[in-house]
Amino acid sequence: MSDTVSELDKLNELLPKFRFAMVTTRAEEGDLHAHPLTVQETESDGDLWFIVGTHASAVEHVRRDPKVGLSFSSDGLWLSLAGEAEVIDDLAKLKELWSTTVEAWFPDGPESPGVTLLKVSALSGEYWGSAGGRIATAVALVTSKITGERPRGENEKFDLPG
Repeated sequence: MSDTVSELDKLNELLPKFRFAMVTTRAEEGDLHAHPLTVQETESDGDLWFIVGTHASAVEHVRRDPKVGLSFSSDGLWLSLAGEAEVIDDLAKLKELWSTTVEAWFPDGPESPGVTLLKVSALSGEYWGSAGGRIATAVALVTSKITGERPRGENEKFDLPG
C-alpha cells in the first residue's frame, strides 16, 4: 500500500472480521509460543486489547521481550501482524472491556486478582483474501487444479506508524 492512511483504513476494515488471534511471543530460551486470545477491542491506530491472566506465560514473555506476532483467520481471509505488546494494569479500561464471556475465566469480575490487560500496537502486517469466502475459495482451488492456473486473491503488505 502506498500511504499510511489507506494502510490504517485497510487494517480497520479487516480487524472487525476476526474475533480470535494467535499471539506469538518469545520465551526466555528463545522458543516461540502461540497463545489463543480473544480480541476485546481494536483501535483505529492499530492497537489491539486482550484480557489475560497475570500469571499467563504470554505476560511473562511480553515483559521480557515486547515483540509479538499476531495471526488471524476467518472465512477466506487471513491477516498477520507484527507489533509490540505491553502489560497494562488499568482497572478502568479493564471494566470498559469486561463482558460476561470473560467471566468464564475470571468469575470474580474485573477486580479479580490475577487479571490484567495486554495491549498490542501493530507496526506492520500482511493480509491475504479470496473473494467470496469459503465456497468461492473451494471453487477456485478446484478450478486451479483443472486449468493449471493459480487461484486469484488479494494480498498486500503494509507498515504502520510506530
